[in-house]
Amino acid sequence: MPPRRRKPPAPQLAPGGLLDWGASRHWSEQERPCRYCGRPTHLRDSKRAPADKVCAEAALLVQQAEAAEDYRVLGQL
Repeated sequence: MPPRRRKPPAPQLAPGGLLDWGASRHWSEQERPCRYCGRPTHLRDSKRAPADKVCAEAALLVQQAEAAEDYRVLGQL
């Protein structure tokens, strides 16, 4: 009998939402327009692009929904 595979642990979300931007690398002294909404922000995403936390989380939800739909259409979900 083959060995049983364990499920990978579920990802732990930050208490305040989807992303944890508490690290100093997400902050910049220079205010720049958010890449999603255009409002000025000091926050930076993981690639150092200006992005509000709320806007970045909304974009991730859209990407997740689009990916799930693509898999559903292909019959893989």
